[in-house]
Amino acid sequence: MTQKRLVVVLFGGRSSEHSISCATAGGVLKAIDRSLFDVVPVGITRDGAFVLEEDDPAKFALDPSNLPEVVDNGSRVRWPDSILSRELRVTLPDGAERSLGSPDIVFPILHGPFGEDGTLQGMLELVGYPYVGSGVLASALGMDKHFTKTVLEHAGITVAPWRTVTDAEYRARPAVAAEALEVLGSPVFVKPARAGSSVGVSRVTTVADLDAAMATAFAEDPKVLIEAGVPGRELEIAVLGGRPGEPARASVAGEIVLSGREFYDFDAKYLDAPGIDLVCPADLSDAELTKLQNVAIRAFDAIGAEGLARVDFFLPADGGIVVNEVNTMPGFTPISMFPTCWIRSGLSYENLITELLDVAAARRGA
Repeated sequence: MTQKRLVVVLFGGRSSEHSISCATAGGVLKAIDRSLFDVVPVGITRDGAFVLEEDDPAKFALDPSNLPEVVDNGSRVRWPDSILSRELRVTLPDGAERSLGSPDIVFPILHGPFGEDGTLQGMLELVGYPYVGSGVLASALGMDKHFTKTVLEHAGITVAPWRTVTDAEYRARPAVAAEALEVLGSPVFVKPARAGSSVGVSRVTTVADLDAAMATAFAEDPKVLIEAGVPGRELEIAVLGGRPGEPARASVAGEIVLSGREFYDFDAKYLDAPGIDLVCPADLSDAELTKLQNVAIRAFDAIGAEGLARVDFFLPADGGIVVNEVNTMPGFTPISMFPTCWIRSGLSYENLITELLDVAAARRGA
């Protein structure tokens, strides 16, 4: 009988995407193959405390009227103080301590800053735990839209034109935003450089709307992108990294069809707001799909991604391909586009989780 591996499912965090991370954890806790893996759920509160959470998927179900979160229960999970010890320990609210075992792998399903941006990956590297997903550099690149675009453009991959503006620059000279709108044309999307789930994003068509959009974006990040709108279809490809010596693999494409909203915003993604239809697989010719899959893998490799990513595209009417983002820890709820694309490609949600854990273990020598 194969010995079970111990997996830490790590979720929550300090970013504005805290609840989405919790919902993702609910899906993973429910679907992970318990015949292969034992699980230690570790939540990170909004204040950054690591707590031992309940192994209860229902607690973290995505409920638009009551979004899940990690609440401080008084416990404290203690990471090893050196790579010589693999033991994870917890201090309980009454002061008692106990061992949580020696994890074989960590599944850090956090979104946004302090989780998806390389900071948490750096911590796991320091304590010597193998983990699912990209390493420090690729995580940081994928989180920062400015540098993602810079790297992709250098790799010969087309991205939407943009102008990056810092908070200090904007306060010193507010006209910089209007100048960007004039150069890029209407509409533009104003978005935080380092946030996800469309948090802080606004669609802007006139100068009069710029101040409010910039304020919304700066509330999330002191660095903001003003990005040209790209007319055309909005498509997404899910990518799985390979084991050592194996290439990455790309899924079928999913399509976001606007049917009453200006763009695919947070409410449409997670709160069941109307006006968006998600179609998977997208209606593409074999040649179109192959071309998208090849560009998705090129983008994945360009930033040095590992494990998984969702590559988002615009497909203009002229037949070109424009990469919008490379998301190194995409939404992973059962209804999210990343697992949906793989399910439609023939890989079940449960087997997808197993594959991610197996690939991470193989790549990181676990």
